[in-house]
Amino acid sequence: MTESFADLAAFGWSNHFQSQCLEDDLAAALPVRVVAVHRNRLEVAGSAIEASVPVFAAGDDAATIGDWLLLDRATHTPMRQLQRKSLFRRKAAGAVQRMQPIAANVDTLFIVTSCNQDFNAARLERYLALAREADVTPLVVLTKADLTDDTRQFLSAALRLAPGLHAETIDARDEASVAALRPWCGQGQTVAVVGSSGVGKSTLINTLLGRDVQATTGIREDDAKGRHTTRGRSMHRLEAGGWMIDTPGMRELQIADASDGLEQVFAEIAELATQCRFADCGHESEPGCAVRNALESGALDPERLRRYRKLAAEERHNSEAVHERRARERGFGKMIKSIVAETKSRGKL
Repeated sequence: MTESFADLAAFGWSNHFQSQCLEDDLAAALPVRVVAVHRNRLEVAGSAIEASVPVFAAGDDAATIGDWLLLDRATHTPMRQLQRKSLFRRKAAGAVQRMQPIAANVDTLFIVTSCNQDFNAARLERYLALAREADVTPLVVLTKADLTDDTRQFLSAALRLAPGLHAETIDARDEASVAALRPWCGQGQTVAVVGSSGVGKSTLINTLLGRDVQATTGIREDDAKGRHTTRGRSMHRLEAGGWMIDTPGMRELQIADASDGLEQVFAEIAELATQCRFADCGHESEPGCAVRNALESGALDPERLRRYRKLAAEERHNSEAVHERRARERGFGKMIKSIVAETKSRGKL
């Protein structure tokens, strides 16, 4: 093996990945990280290589940005995908019921919003649930702090969205202001960035990188929203030594298989539900409902409960659809195997 641990650590390599590789593996293979995904190719980089390689699928999921692969040293063909330490995913857009990986091996998720009309608690809770489900640390980044007289109302509203949540208010154009985010961007750390159009994601990325890699546009004066400027996911080296993944779009962001994430974000509601008289309480008219009692006493915000119910219903619907598709595929696969086996058996008669 020609690569040192320190060389690979600069790309995000850690004991989690090292433990999956025997000495012989690393002698015959080249560890690389996926830094861009195209329809038919992957762009990868490591301490001794930058290359374009064929797409690679491990199980149900194709390799996505942030994944680690082992390449054959001679042919640069992907041999194996290493087990992820985290995976950020969503229900795929469109009619096909499947889960789509967005970014792998992320340490911190910057959830970017702005101190203006774009601030939306429901949208932030959606991102927070996905982050918690993916086992990724979320950080709410409130941009455009320079355009409001009082950032405290936005900061306070953000911190109320989930227990133990961190948030920072910044001017994305000002390096001194953005420096507050650098503790999450150190050597080998991977940060992903999400948020709606026009909140300053591209400006923030450019400032953190110290160079312009993303196009930026202004916001519309009538609704404080912007136009989408980034077209594809990309991974870039940060000045502080870490890596940043931009995850644009997500206009059809829906959640599935994220019940644990929802319970973590809405921890106070989940805790109240355990105190209800009936385990299957619908929190409507059942006697002994702790959730309804909290609403009536003012201890629980009715809007917070409404948002939770909406997300929970969406999560159940999407999860059921995905699971039904998987069941159909398994059933179809068994049928094909049965037909092939029967055909072979008849051929022997």
